[in-house]
Amino acid sequence: MPIEPFKIDIPESTLKDLRERLARTRWADDFGNEEWQYGANTAYMKELCAYWEESYDWRAAEREMNTFSHFRTTVEGMPIHFIHERGKGPNPKPLIMSHGWPWTFWDLKKVIRPLTDPAAFGGDPNDSFDVIVPSLPGFGFSTPLRTTGINFWRTADLWVDLMAQLGYPKFYAEGGDWGALVTQQLGHKYADRVLGIYAHLILSLTVFQDGGCEPDDYVGPEGEALLKKNMDFFSEESGYSAIQGTKPQSMAIAMNDSPAGLAGWLTEKRKTWSHSKGNVESRFSKDDLCTIATLYWVTQSYGTSARYYYECMHNRWKPSHDRQPVVEAPTALAYFEHDVAALPRKWSERYHNLKQYSTFKIGGHFAPMEEPDALVQDIRKFFRTL
Repeated sequence: MPIEPFKIDIPESTLKDLRERLARTRWADDFGNEEWQYGANTAYMKELCAYWEESYDWRAAEREMNTFSHFRTTVEGMPIHFIHERGKGPNPKPLIMSHGWPWTFWDLKKVIRPLTDPAAFGGDPNDSFDVIVPSLPGFGFSTPLRTTGINFWRTADLWVDLMAQLGYPKFYAEGGDWGALVTQQLGHKYADRVLGIYAHLILSLTVFQDGGCEPDDYVGPEGEALLKKNMDFFSEESGYSAIQGTKPQSMAIAMNDSPAGLAGWLTEKRKTWSHSKGNVESRFSKDDLCTIATLYWVTQSYGTSARYYYECMHNRWKPSHDRQPVVEAPTALAYFEHDVAALPRKWSERYHNLKQYSTFKIGGHFAPMEEPDALVQDIRKFFRTL
């Protein structure tokens, strides 16, 4: 299918409608919620939405986005948007980077140029990559999605087709959140084409079925602490997943009508899942938060992004082979200790063709936004060995 240049240019009427809806928000009463324990704090969301309505400059964000090379194509009948930035070193490696939810492609904005042009950022030009950053199907500008059954392993198939269209029969892959599962699936099913993978959310490909981890993998005090952390997340913080995995369309009707509601749903995750120490703006500025919400709003993509959970929960993952390790491509894993969950290193060494395992004391779930320099250095370190 043809690959066409794409420029982000949201109609002014869409932005005007957004501001008018924000001005008409009917706010919910809120009390006893200073620590956000009941969810998004209404006082903060009023402040953020007032900024979004009156001060936020989408056109400035749009101009920054358009400094990158955007394209759109169709893969297996589905619209796919992606950034494709060519490396500036002597032998750039092709690297596809996958985001998650409630992310967008723009969560990778801080790492793209250091990876494509390391010399401009004090690095070795031999570490250069051709960087491809797609929007997951049904997310952002990879819309409208009208195909059911699209989840992380189907996305991996689409990425192989996309990379072939771009002239990369073999390539490297990286990802976090859903993108980590997409990336691991590439390393599992397509180890003959994927030369190495890097993931910074350590979960099994069967996470929505059985968790994929044996109890005796959690050994010693560190393992016990990790087990508690995982159990706390899945018992206290996974309500969004249960809703989006069962009745996403019911939520989509609300989110597609109320920008304040959408912002609350997205912002609460940014605060809770990042290493924010209780202050979301220590990691994400108001402009960052408004840009994230605007991308979901103007593309009307919340509904299909939420369906990604449904399509994972209702379509059982099936292995493409029964060999060990499950993920055969050379693998690097990074554990940012304030991420939402992770499986133990003992398990990782059995499940992956593990070549590198890095631990970071700072940083949470949104590593490319929170700790981009550390992430870039670790990615370079690993792929340099391959």
